[in-house]
Amino acid sequence: MRKLLSIIMSFVVCATNAANYLTFTAEEENSSFNINVSGDDPDVQYSLDEGITWTPLKSFIRVKLENKGDKALLKGDNPSGFSTSNKHHTYFEIEGSIAASGSVMSLIDGNGESDKITGDYCFFNLFYNCTGLTHAPELPATQLTSSCYYGMFKDCSNLTEAPELPATQLTSSCYYSMFKNCTRLEQAPKLPATNLADRCYTEMFMNCTSITQAPELPATQLSDFCYSDMFNSCKNLTNAPELKSTELANGCYNNMFKNCSSLTETPELPATKMSQYCYSGMFEGCTLLTKTPKLPAMQLDSCCYLSMFSDCTNITQAPELPATKLASFCYSLMFNNCVNLTKTPDLKTTELARDCYASMFSGCVSLSEVTSLPATKLQKRCYNSMFYGCVNLTNVPELPATTMEESCYESMFSGCTGLTKAPNLPATKIARRCYFSMFSDCSALSQIQDTLPARTLAEDCYENMFENCTSLIKAPILPAMELTKKCYANMYRGCTNLSEITVNFSTWEYSNSPTYATFYWVENVAPTGTFICPVQLIEYYDDNRIPQGWEVKHQNVGVDQYLSEKDWSISITDLTIYISGARSKIKIFDVAGRLITCREGGDEVQISLPEKGVYIVNVGTKSKKIDL
Repeated sequence: MRKLLSIIMSFVVCATNAANYLTFTAEEENSSFNINVSGDDPDVQYSLDEGITWTPLKSFIRVKLENKGDKALLKGDNPSGFSTSNKHHTYFEIEGSIAASGSVMSLIDGNGESDKITGDYCFFNLFYNCTGLTHAPELPATQLTSSCYYGMFKDCSNLTEAPELPATQLTSSCYYSMFKNCTRLEQAPKLPATNLADRCYTEMFMNCTSITQAPELPATQLSDFCYSDMFNSCKNLTNAPELKSTELANGCYNNMFKNCSSLTETPELPATKMSQYCYSGMFEGCTLLTKTPKLPAMQLDSCCYLSMFSDCTNITQAPELPATKLASFCYSLMFNNCVNLTKTPDLKTTELARDCYASMFSGCVSLSEVTSLPATKLQKRCYNSMFYGCVNLTNVPELPATTMEESCYESMFSGCTGLTKAPNLPATKIARRCYFSMFSDCSALSQIQDTLPARTLAEDCYENMFENCTSLIKAPILPAMELTKKCYANMYRGCTNLSEITVNFSTWEYSNSPTYATFYWVENVAPTGTFICPVQLIEYYDDNRIPQGWEVKHQNVGVDQYLSEKDWSISITDLTIYISGARSKIKIFDVAGRLITCREGGDEVQISLPEKGVYIVNVGTKSKKIDL
């Protein structure tokens, strides 16, 4: 019997030696581990005696490794996978300091010999937040599944070495966040894969602050978001890998090197056809970059260069941008806060797209020269905040556009405190918020065009346009005869030296809306000045109407003259008035400035009024007061 037992024990030892079990070795006394099961309950067993006896490991059963060097072998029979989804997954929790070795595949096949992962999310978050893990186990699989290693070592802040990754054909999200926040990991593993998949490397080494060199990336055919955020916030990365592909995919390099503040050179980017988000945020926050790569692309796509060099504070020169037809958000925030950039590249294209230049150079405080902007047909928010906060910008190009879209110039030069002269704005048909805050906080601005020519307004069109322009003395003439919602709201607010305003509207009211069209538009302007307006405009004095302490003049000096009038006359019979010789529209207002009626002119026009009282009759540029 004793001889038989010895033979059995020898067989067990040989079998154990032949297997490649996942092994946990204590690197300090009183270390321990357990599994946490969320949903599924996989088969897991452990052995503390080199595989002679095995004990089922259930959720929250803590296995103690009391002495340094103590070992635990682990295996399982889970042919469908260890975990099955991001909601149903099993993961280890470690206390103390433990080094893993052997093959993780022993949790699948019981002996660690398999090289084929079964089931999506197989090892999802397996060692997530195991700050006591100092060494990773072997990952021998060459056949992967979707999300199989997703977050596997995420937040393992004491992991110093990554395992080999031999797979050459990847699957969607297979390495997603695999080593994210492994702040002591000094070297990335080789990545031999040539067949990529969507999001395969997304966030793989994000915030691995000890990595100094990236591995080679041999794939030439990319997939959507394949390298997105791959090295984001790797603050000690000094060299980027060569990126050979000329055929891009959506988001392929999105945020790839974002906040790599030690990166000094960029790889070449030879692609001539862009995809959505392909380069967005690619080098954002790379503060040691001094040069940009050539960007030869002629065919753009939405958001392709979005924030590409944002916060690259040492870049002094922008690359050429040869595309002649733009895409939505294509250059938005591209050079945002590039504080040493002095000149814009040529922007000669006339075919714009929505948000194409939005915030492109915002915060470029050294920018002093802007090339031409020749487009005559604008798109929604195309120039929104384009030069916001460019405090050294003193001259700006002509803006010849006559076709407007919503918010097209919104905040375009806001905060340009060195700007002294505004470009002419020739559009006569405007759009909602088209000039919103366009020159707000331009404290040196003193020269503007005589007249803003639009006669028909749009909602919020001039809101905050010249707010806090403290050097502005005379406002442009406003020839529009009727107001609309918030059209002039806050327009001259804080213009402390403004002392002349000329308007052509004859009533403060519009469309029964409770919101002032001129809400706070003259708050904190000069204490004295001249307000020039039609005679029928009622004289209200406050921050929303006519500035307190200003003189009112009832004339249209400087306002384009409308149809000239010969003498016209009024006769009255009871509540009916007869107007002869009017060649323009006839408008009748009460003493409060409210429009009572509007009629077409003619040789003799008969109008009945609702009750006795004082009225103002306006024809063209002339008004007469009548008392019934």
